[in-house]
Amino acid sequence: MTKNKIYTLAIESSCDDTSAAVLCNDKVLSNVVARQAIHEEYGGVVPELASRAHQQNIVPVIDVAIKKAGITKEELSCIAFTQGPGLMGSLLVGGSFAKSLSMALDIPLIAVNHMKAHILAHFINEEGFDKPTFPFLAMTISGGHTQIVRVNSFFEMEIIGETTDDAVGEAFDKSAKILGLPYPGGPLIDKYAQEGNPKAFQFTKPKVDGLNFSFSGLKTQILYFVQKNVKLNPNFIEENLADICASIQYTIIQILMDKLKKAVKETGINQIAIGGGVSANSGIRKTLKEAETKYGWKTYIPKFEYTTDNAAMIGIVGYYNFLENNFSTNNVVSKARIEF
Repeated sequence: MTKNKIYTLAIESSCDDTSAAVLCNDKVLSNVVARQAIHEEYGGVVPELASRAHQQNIVPVIDVAIKKAGITKEELSCIAFTQGPGLMGSLLVGGSFAKSLSMALDIPLIAVNHMKAHILAHFINEEGFDKPTFPFLAMTISGGHTQIVRVNSFFEMEIIGETTDDAVGEAFDKSAKILGLPYPGGPLIDKYAQEGNPKAFQFTKPKVDGLNFSFSGLKTQILYFVQKNVKLNPNFIEENLADICASIQYTIIQILMDKLKKAVKETGINQIAIGGGVSANSGIRKTLKEAETKYGWKTYIPKFEYTTDNAAMIGIVGYYNFLENNFSTNNVVSKARIEF
């Protein structure tokens, strides 16, 4: 018999954010994230620095999460942690701590797939946010992944389309770097795009079979476009920044939408949920909302704080696994790459 109140401590350390959350059943009591500003000066995440920062942050972050939740560690029912995918050093910090604490408190340990957590973040009990019903299509878009997933249940998911090279988040960040914008550049492209004309410059969409994506060609195309125009006019970027950003963002959104439309047609499923860091992009959110009236879809967009890496999404997966007694042993290993 399960307790009426299941308290899950969740730990997320897959990349450069150290996060801990406490959930009571499917409701978030606390969701604490410590960001690592050090990577900005390097123009990207440095794995060794990330793992060191996790070691410094993990104890205070977990301590704050438990205190903010208004419970004691002795009241915890289970501990969920990110097993992968992610940076190996970063994953090991969170995984080792989770194992040690579960042993010390003698409570179940639950290993969680980070990408599945982005999808199931939609099942966090939040006022004003509907939960999808099964089956639905999930599009996970982040710095490391671009996938379309058929979600049949909490535990049965199938990737039906994915990137053959770079992820969409990388396309945004690399495009920003070409334009001389600081890291992370994706949010800056979004910011400038809101002031520009999305059809000012045209970029060719890649032709990729099935439901798969490709972004490496688009990045190269943007690089050559910028180089050519800067040669003709050294102030080209400065004078056209908003329009360039709007055109890049528009092209990327069209690539994503083309594949989503194809996926809906092939599966007959018109419930669409998005997740992952890039789902914070205002252009993508707006286009997806418009698709409800345009195509008759039902779309689900997560609360902003659950789009980027956070422990609350790890906690909701932990909760549903706890209900099914799906526990991990202390022999479970962190994995930089993990089967979906």
